[in-house]
Amino acid sequence: MRVCLVPFLVATVLEAHYALSFGLFVAAGLTDAFDGMLARMLKQRSQLGQYLDPVADKLLLSTLFLALTHLGLIPVTVTALVFGRDVGILVVAAILYAAAGRREFGPSMLGKANTVAQVAAVAAVLLQAMLMDQHATVRWVTTFKQGALYATIALTVASGLHYAWIAARHVGAQTANGSAVK
Repeated sequence: MRVCLVPFLVATVLEAHYALSFGLFVAAGLTDAFDGMLARMLKQRSQLGQYLDPVADKLLLSTLFLALTHLGLIPVTVTALVFGRDVGILVVAAILYAAAGRREFGPSMLGKANTVAQVAAVAAVLLQAMLMDQHATVRWVTTFKQGALYATIALTVASGLHYAWIAARHVGAQTANGSAVK
């Protein structure tokens, strides 16, 4: 459902329909929460679901970061850090897979916290834009937005370094065991 919402959400953002954008973003978040809750309750986990869930998150958040940056609502630096970290993780995961056949590169707690910060930042940016469209300003929204953007920066850097450390440890362990590909 989230993947299907992405083009509509991006279109509403680019057309400055912020109330609808905010509503669609909340709907996307609710479908994610409902899907996760249902999977846990029914003990229904699939390999496809384990791959699609983070892909849907990345697709949704990445496109929104780009669209909101294009409109000047999110600083370029934040979006560059977010994309740089994600590209770095993909490159390291591909190298680990090619060199060691390692397929699993699961999320860390810092990575999950980073995703929460990104969701909070996008929600706050959309909420602030929606309120500005209605000629209203709510101080706590501005404060929350700034905090969420700073948290996104800090957690993007921290989780990126953490993933690099995990990858280096994995490669170091492989080399120490003599099983690394030369």
